[in-house]
Amino acid sequence: MRRLRIILPIIAMLMFLGCAERKVIVENRAIVSIAPLKPLVEGIMGDDFEVSVLVPQGTSPETFEPTPKQMREVESARFVFGTGLLEFEQELLHRIARNEQIINTSQGIELIAGTCSHAHHNHSNCAHNHAHGIDPHIWCSPKALGKMAENIYNAIAREMPDSVNYDKNYTTLCIRLLELDEEITEACQQSPRNSFIIYHPALTYLARDYGLTQIAVENEGKEPSAKHLARIIEQARQEGIKYIFYQSEFPASSVEIICRDTDATAMEINPLDEDVFENIRHIVTLITK
Repeated sequence: MRRLRIILPIIAMLMFLGCAERKVIVENRAIVSIAPLKPLVEGIMGDDFEVSVLVPQGTSPETFEPTPKQMREVESARFVFGTGLLEFEQELLHRIARNEQIINTSQGIELIAGTCSHAHHNHSNCAHNHAHGIDPHIWCSPKALGKMAENIYNAIAREMPDSVNYDKNYTTLCIRLLELDEEITEACQQSPRNSFIIYHPALTYLARDYGLTQIAVENEGKEPSAKHLARIIEQARQEGIKYIFYQSEFPASSVEIICRDTDATAMEINPLDEDVFENIRHIVTLITK
């Protein structure tokens, strides 16, 4: 009995500690969901915050799941910036206690309906991988990047209203984005062609914002039919399209038939490249040259 009297308080204490809410220590760290957001955050914050990326290069955001270590880092980060349009971003809101630090950078952008995700290995689930059937690739357009930068700056300014440096940094970032916007606008206006062919439609916002026509090989998230392929091949011939784009998560063979029948070149692109400025510039050059 005496042993039981000793053990019971210990058990009760352990149960109390196990049930007690774990205190989260907030660190001066910012996390971005995908790499193209990193230069926007760093452009405003400078070196004040360590900025890390959740989705590693070469991994599709559509199939990505954060590791336990990443979840702990998200929970303790002062800011977490995402598009608000990817499934794993929405899961974070339900999985961490401090979800008020998760910033949706797509606020104010006119979103476009999307038919399927990158998760081409499971087409039956494609309607559910994007937020409410929305195309998430907003970061591929300089105009949308400008709005995303504004959302990032506003979130930082609310949290740290006395930081003058962030105001200056944001102004500099806006000038860079404006110059990129003007450069892309001029290139598209002067180009003899305004159409491009891509396997998975990841450049929808770029096309809309700059008067381009995106021709997707994928047909509503499915492999193209013979009729659909024939129509694309005819368009490529008529418009003299030189490059057929495919993303790094797809094999080059996905566009081989079109290239063979049109003398176009298969060109791998990575819409998730961290250097979002140079990446957009490179892609537009290929489209318009």
